[in-house]
Amino acid sequence: MDIHMPFYLAGRVLLGGFFIISGIRHFQNLAMMAGFTGSKGVPSPKLAVMVSGLMIILGGISILLGVKPHWGIALVSAFLLPVTFLMHQYWKHTDFMMRINDQVNFMKNVAILGAAWMLLMIPQPWPMSLGL
Repeated sequence: MDIHMPFYLAGRVLLGGFFIISGIRHFQNLAMMAGFTGSKGVPSPKLAVMVSGLMIILGGISILLGVKPHWGIALVSAFLLPVTFLMHQYWKHTDFMMRINDQVNFMKNVAILGAAWMLLMIPQPWPMSLGL
């Protein structure tokens, strides 16, 4: 086994787990998240939160298990791209704390998106995966 394999597997667990937990929290905090989403001008905010939560749960499971990982990466990308630019518009804030909070979340999402896209270079089936 390649000496880097444990890090690769740990990375998939961390990245996939991040999305699974985040998606579960969409449903656990549905009312609060729908209120925030609606405040950003997203139509049908409750439905948007539920659909996006399901997208990132499925995407996270896909990355974690290596099942159809390109589809999983597409799901998390389809979540991250609009959320990053619609929900975390730090450049619009005049309040310092709101600006910093949104800037941190914007940059976090961009970094996570980059990590997900790097996984596209790994030939399928992924090592140590269900290989579906």
